[in-house]
Amino acid sequence: MQSVASWPSVDWTRLFLPLFLGMTLYRMSAEVIHQVEEALDEDEKELLLFLCRDVAADVVPLNVRDLLDVLSERGKLSSVSLAELLYRVRRFDLLKRVLKMDRPTAEALLHRHPHLISDYRVLLMEIGEGLDKSDVSSLIFLMRDYMGRGKIAKDKSFLDLVIELEKLNLVAPDHLDLLEKCLRNIHRIDLKTKIQKYKQSAQGVETNYVNALQASLPNLSIKDPSYNLRFQNGRSKEHRLMTGQPDIQREPVKTPIQESEAFLPQHVLEERYKMQSKPLGICLIIDCIGNDTDILEETFTALGYEVKRFLYLTVENIMHILGQVAHMPQHQDYDSFVCILVSRGGSQSVFGVDQTHSGVPLDHIRRMFMADACPSLSGKPKVFFIQNYVTSEGQLEDSSFLEVDRPSVKSAESKARQPGACVIHREADFFWSLCKADVSLLERSSPSPSLYLKCLSQKLGKERKHSLLELHIELNSKVYDWNSRVSAKESFVVSVGEMETLY
Repeated sequence: MQSVASWPSVDWTRLFLPLFLGMTLYRMSAEVIHQVEEALDEDEKELLLFLCRDVAADVVPLNVRDLLDVLSERGKLSSVSLAELLYRVRRFDLLKRVLKMDRPTAEALLHRHPHLISDYRVLLMEIGEGLDKSDVSSLIFLMRDYMGRGKIAKDKSFLDLVIELEKLNLVAPDHLDLLEKCLRNIHRIDLKTKIQKYKQSAQGVETNYVNALQASLPNLSIKDPSYNLRFQNGRSKEHRLMTGQPDIQREPVKTPIQESEAFLPQHVLEERYKMQSKPLGICLIIDCIGNDTDILEETFTALGYEVKRFLYLTVENIMHILGQVAHMPQHQDYDSFVCILVSRGGSQSVFGVDQTHSGVPLDHIRRMFMADACPSLSGKPKVFFIQNYVTSEGQLEDSSFLEVDRPSVKSAESKARQPGACVIHREADFFWSLCKADVSLLERSSPSPSLYLKCLSQKLGKERKHSLLELHIELNSKVYDWNSRVSAKESFVVSVGEMETLY
């Protein structure tokens, strides 16, 4: 037998230090686990258990506490892993309270570290989030051909359905054809496309870059301006406008994690922003006329926004409020921002209630919310609706935006040949809708609410699955009908300036 002295020299520190660090760094305290488990609601707990089904496949945890305890015992529950779990169930408050970590820090960590949750689980989670009750009911009915009658109750969730399908080996990370087929049958092509992208990423197939900047309000999207748009007006049945710019280069850039719905590889392009925070974001209403605030507040509150309303502001106060809102810390936890501005103004500015002031340039308002000035909204949709009652000094024509509602609008081809015409602003993640009307509409004995804002509120309240551009197309037809019956002084001019995100 060899003596101890004759054994090969071993660096015991190097051997045991990783094990020691694993035990100390990845062992989450019981207090933290209890704190998290106590703060989650039942839906969040169900989602967490679903997301982690692959992580502890040999254990059937009875509850979230058991799950987190098992992961901790196995050295899988590091601070990064817990941050990922809380990020996925969108409990950013717990990120701050428990881990002392804000959302951007969590996103940066998730970009750098391996993920605890598989892309497959995240994909299914996001499909579930995109389905309403009628969609789930239809899927359960369609699955009867494969699962048998009575296998799953009608009132179960999509995640319950997936678990049953997995037990029957009808759904798996490499076996999603059945789910894809059923989504197609219920006409959820948007969710079917998610599966196709997941398959492509799993195979390492690089997809072609698609038109991005989609989704702003709940179940709405912002279509890329290079799409052909069809508009109806009073003079011609169809007027096709090409809004794309010929020399724009599409290049891949890093996608913020909030825009990457399934932690897919960076070359896979997502079509929609996440719109899941509660509230969805701040909706700022500045109404210097006073006819539209109530209906706008009701509409955007119903959509899930935290509405902040201000009436009858001077130019100085408009700038002050815009500056305050642009620097609100809440933006980092919210998924979008909406600004509605109603005022008298010039061609490219708003006056508020001032009579002699030169006004706030619209371009300056937009710049206040761009990424360099407002980093907490970087990568998130910023939607502006502006009703500007133009004074006699201003002009209704506006070459800085794409006009879509005047019966006399020329084709994009002819306007493109004019210097400076048909310019679409390209700053990322903006949707800019501007309606101009003559200030004389406000000088009547009983001024009425803006036709534009009234129609917009009605459309937003009903058309929850339409893109903003599609919604504006329908809004245009209403405006055209109005314009065809009234004088030029009573008409409205709606312009859409859309900014494109390049992924």
